[in-house]
Amino acid sequence: MVKTFCRLPVNAIDDSDKRDDHDATVRILLAQLGAAMIATSQAVHEIEAELIEVAAQLGYPNIQVAASPTGLILSLRSGDPATYESVSAAVRLDQASEVRRIRHQLHRGELQPDIALEQLSTLRARATRYPQWLVRLAWVMMCLGITLILQPGWGNAVIVVVCSVVVYTLMAIARRARVLSNLLPVVAAFVITTIVFGAAGAGWIEGPLRTLLPPLAPLLPGALIVTGMSELAAGHMQAGSSRLSYGFVQLGLFAVGLIAATTVLHVPVDMLSNVRVDTIGWWAAPIGLLLIALGICLMESVELSLAPWVLLVLLAAFGAQMGGHALGSAAIGGFFGALAASLSAALVERIRPQTASLVLFLPAFWLLVPGSLGLIGVTTLVSDPSRAIETGLEVATVICTIALGLLVGSSASLALRGRQG
Repeated sequence: MVKTFCRLPVNAIDDSDKRDDHDATVRILLAQLGAAMIATSQAVHEIEAELIEVAAQLGYPNIQVAASPTGLILSLRSGDPATYESVSAAVRLDQASEVRRIRHQLHRGELQPDIALEQLSTLRARATRYPQWLVRLAWVMMCLGITLILQPGWGNAVIVVVCSVVVYTLMAIARRARVLSNLLPVVAAFVITTIVFGAAGAGWIEGPLRTLLPPLAPLLPGALIVTGMSELAAGHMQAGSSRLSYGFVQLGLFAVGLIAATTVLHVPVDMLSNVRVDTIGWWAAPIGLLLIALGICLMESVELSLAPWVLLVLLAAFGAQMGGHALGSAAIGGFFGALAASLSAALVERIRPQTASLVLFLPAFWLLVPGSLGLIGVTTLVSDPSRAIETGLEVATVICTIALGLLVGSSASLALRGRQG
């Protein structure tokens, strides 16, 4: 019997190798792009939808992708090799804007996969736009701006400036000491509570509880919790529940530090009341919004030319939130604030396509400070346990309404962009 062998033409083998190499490049590109999008704090259901759009543009309409808050698994087709890409840390807003640009150009066919992959690989190495001393000053500016909105008192503003420097110093130490990094929420809350309530005990300030919030607000997991709620509402149970669990644990650590400090200082219950001080005047809020916009731009290396647009979205969110509060409910204010922030950011992006809505939206989202409401709620439970159920429901309602406003605003934004984005 004579055996015959079927030998493929050389050019067919070469074409197959090229196709395999191209598949591998696209798979790695999409995995790294998805990981970068996760690092921008974008919700996973939005990431999966946008990766599917990009993959379809690149010629892979049957992509399989599963994203989580810490990484994603991706395959170009069912049964093909899969790639896992983890997320090491969050990115700055200027880097988030670059991720948005790369995704946009890939979706429109304006960027080759190998070039996009090269740009993503050098993204984290990009140096900050401003000197380090200005970044430190920006942190103080942002905390002071939040103070002028939450607790506009002269003495309170001075104490917050001091506390913001202390928190920034603790963060710098935590980057080098792993033990402190894990315990940063407890240590920061304990130290700041000791300073603030010590100043209140000496008669230097009033309303110490609300004075605690500005220096701690940038560390609080409010955005994390609301993003988790939106993921749960979108059907992503694993991502949503894991974010919520992590966020509430972090919030609990802050509460432990706060309660420990008040116990050591023997703080009277009446000093834990939610009292607002207003000795500066009506102009405190607009100055505060301006400081927040400038502080975030400097801290996150955003171009200063975008500061007016960031301020515009902040004003829209703040005005809508205050309008909801005027109706008698913090929950309604949270809903309208989140809705206005997402819609106004999408509108600016439509007017200026080169501006990523995420860069405009996140500062306004931080302004809502849902985590601060949670911290106040935990403190209220300690000072008045009889209101445990009432306080817990109030905090949960505010978080849910902010998440609902985010979902409605995101859906309306997609319709506004016509999914061309």
